[in-house]
Amino acid sequence: MVPVLITIDTEYSAGLYARGIATDRMDNFDRAIACRSAKGDAGIFYQMDVFDRCGLKAVFFVDPMPALVWGQGAVDAVVQPIVERGHEVQLHCHSEWLSFAENSPLPGRSGLNIRDFTQGEQRVLLEWGLDRIVEAGAPRPTAFRAGNYGANDDTLRALAQLDLRWDSSFPAGLVGSLCGISLPTGDCRPVMHCGMHEFPVSAIASRDGRRHAQITALSYGEMRAAITHAARAHWPGFCLVSHSFELYNRETQRPNALLCRRFEKLCEWLGSSREAVSAGFNDLDVDLTSPGLALLPHDYLRTGTRMAQQLAANTVFR
Repeated sequence: MVPVLITIDTEYSAGLYARGIATDRMDNFDRAIACRSAKGDAGIFYQMDVFDRCGLKAVFFVDPMPALVWGQGAVDAVVQPIVERGHEVQLHCHSEWLSFAENSPLPGRSGLNIRDFTQGEQRVLLEWGLDRIVEAGAPRPTAFRAGNYGANDDTLRALAQLDLRWDSSFPAGLVGSLCGISLPTGDCRPVMHCGMHEFPVSAIASRDGRRHAQITALSYGEMRAAITHAARAHWPGFCLVSHSFELYNRETQRPNALLCRRFEKLCEWLGSSREAVSAGFNDLDVDLTSPGLALLPHDYLRTGTRMAQQLAANTVFR
């Protein structure tokens, strides 16, 4: 059975904060973490309900940087419910929050991505973030993903110095990403790189190259076919990415019913699959010497179905 990492980048919205729309922590939490509406939640509590119903384990990459603005309580409110539900908490980092900090671990420094800082500065940010996650009550993280995928090789070296084991900042199928990790685009293999075990976000082949394995980027049929392909081709693992707010419009504060149903169908299938099993980074025992992994081949019918679904999702539920 192929291990499937369902990873949720879990983050308050720096964009809304910068625009003055959600400067109150609870308002930002409701829009970006819980994703609340009159029709119910579509954020992490809803996601965990679905995971629990389907018997799945998920990985929540939690960004502690908003503690620079709202204090430790902002991290506690995210981490503690995840720990209580038995899912894995790992480290995320959106360095743009430094622009709003009064007491910064790097006074006078700011940057959109962690790669904008020196290796030494990155280590300071990562160590500060690890302390916030542990103070919130989670085990010390063993894995990291950069906000915006904006890591570089220095990020991996800093992580290795801090004794983390895994990084998952390399989006193998995302064209034009902000990632500066020196690995070949399209390569989904977990590899040892710059002292870290790199587990890329997976991809499928598309008509013009590759497509990122994100729940809003692939249809249910594409995700199911990709995971089945990975199992039958003996991949060491398949990594899906989503976000705490991905099934929700933060501006209109409306859940996207089409995306929620896609998410639920995927989880229901995974929960009953005999070829795939959900896993966390702490469960992995992966061969890092495996040869190149052939991506799920492009299929015009699957692509057409996804494009029709995306059009509906982007027009009806804007």
